[in-house]
Amino acid sequence: MTKTPSHQAFPIRPEVSALYPEMVRWRRTIHRHPELGLKEEKTAAYIVDELQSANLDDIKTHVGGTGVVGLLKSTNPNRKQGVLLLRADIDALPIQEENPGIDYASEIPGVMHACGHDGHTAILLATAHAAGILRDKLPGDLKFVFQPAEESPGGALPMINDGVMENPTVTGAVGLHIDTHQPVGRAQTRSGPVMAAADEFEILIMGKGGHGAYPHNTVDAVVVGSYVVTALQTLVSRNTDPNQAAVVTIGRFESGSNFNIIAETAHLWGTLRTFDPELRKTLKQRINDLSHAICQSLGAACEFIFESHYPPVVNDEGMTDLMVAAAREVLGPDGVGMDLISMGGEDMAYYLQRVPGVFLFLGAGNAERGLVEPHHSPHFNFDEEAMPLGVEIFLRFTEAFFAKNPKITS
Repeated sequence: MTKTPSHQAFPIRPEVSALYPEMVRWRRTIHRHPELGLKEEKTAAYIVDELQSANLDDIKTHVGGTGVVGLLKSTNPNRKQGVLLLRADIDALPIQEENPGIDYASEIPGVMHACGHDGHTAILLATAHAAGILRDKLPGDLKFVFQPAEESPGGALPMINDGVMENPTVTGAVGLHIDTHQPVGRAQTRSGPVMAAADEFEILIMGKGGHGAYPHNTVDAVVVGSYVVTALQTLVSRNTDPNQAAVVTIGRFESGSNFNIIAETAHLWGTLRTFDPELRKTLKQRINDLSHAICQSLGAACEFIFESHYPPVVNDEGMTDLMVAAAREVLGPDGVGMDLISMGGEDMAYYLQRVPGVFLFLGAGNAERGLVEPHHSPHFNFDEEAMPLGVEIFLRFTEAFFAKNPKITS
């Protein structure tokens, strides 16, 4: 088995490498004290405390709820136009951690950083510190966005509505996501859609309850719901062009109260994942129509509730080219894959709807140490050696981004 290299095996500048112990400390402190979306008050306060020494020009708090925004203005006399937004998400998940072997495990029952947001935050903190050290060489102004509630209910739009894209006006955006499916030293991205639209729906079925011994006098909501679940599987296999990606998943089914009682109601929750806007619209309608038709045919009533959540994450082609070049400078010519596509959702999409941007998946797995569990697993953990690589890639992308902009004239 190939040994996973440390960050020191890569071309990391000294200012970044020197921050590695701090990255580990930041990440582990945040990991011990996770907070759910829009409740990240202590996390935000910790971020502000650690930003105080980063030589920033301005730090704003409670942006979009519990968000934090730091602004760093370049002192380079040849600085370029534009403002680059760098984003990290700071919220945790309602999961009980099951990593008893680590001394920085979550101390909050039922809450855990199981998606790498603690690592994202540490990477962005380190990027702010490194940029502050290098501000006289920095080619342009940077806005560091620590966003709440990526998991739910979504923090990007509240931050945008609170003016995060303005004062000064943002002209580009970049973010990354730690990925344990890839080893340290690898990354993936591509231009165009990279993550799916993520929508939520509910189906409420109203039948007629009764005694389990007399089913002929009832309309069994469990049976009706089972037919609905089975039929919905045909929406992808038989109603969707095989060249288009889509997922329809029922993740929760609640019905009944006892073994000998036929349930009167059933409640189903599901998610729809798509890339194409027209397919998204079509499948929403088909879920509604199919559910109502099945319920009607079996003598039950139906209510359908649909909530549109995050749109697809779409990488700008030019920004993707800059990211691939920057990442390959750090990871090597074969270190960046170009086939990234995920049915997961991300509200980074909202920033990329407004300005050209790019989202990168950064390898942080280590099979030797068992750090390969997927996101949202109670056993999730990652190799912290990936964090300096993320910082260096951010800095090199920053240099490439501003190299594409003209000098400021006054």
